[in-house]
Amino acid sequence: MDIPSLTTERLRLRPWRATDLPAFAALNADAEVMRHFPACLSREDSDLLAARILLHFDEHGFGQWIVERREDEAFIGVLGLARVSFDAPFTPAVEIGWRFNTAYWRQGYALEAARAALAFAFERLGLDEVVAFTVPANLPSQGLMQRLGMRRDEAGDFEHPRLPEGHALRQHVLYRIRRP
Repeated sequence: MDIPSLTTERLRLRPWRATDLPAFAALNADAEVMRHFPACLSREDSDLLAARILLHFDEHGFGQWIVERREDEAFIGVLGLARVSFDAPFTPAVEIGWRFNTAYWRQGYALEAARAALAFAFERLGLDEVVAFTVPANLPSQGLMQRLGMRRDEAGDFEHPRLPEGHALRQHVLYRIRRP
């Protein structure tokens, strides 16, 4: 499938290459990056996740892109769109999500890339709504959701069905944005 690239002033959201797998694995093994996830990922689990992301592109025509800086092609992380793959009161839905190297936090890269992905979602895919969710403690991601114009749907907050009862990260907050 022909995966589209998106370009912003400073960034390129591009299709995956086999050479991205080591950098993606390092991202998924970083305890600070993964602190709001159940665990860091092994290289094998990271490669399996990358394969699922590529399969999502094949099946749906969109997914999580590699985000790189245009000036030097530095690997910043991943950001993109995905069909929510579990049952919840707000599904079916398409979510926007991101995971960036800590060296690139607080520089506006996530906001810039997410705006491009949302424009793609609404203008090219014709979606009516995109959701995002995270654990209540992940205030930086919630701040990004708010800067994107997403609104908290407190009635939609949920317990993640893939985490066991009582797990510290089971509770999630839900944000939504509708097509302008």
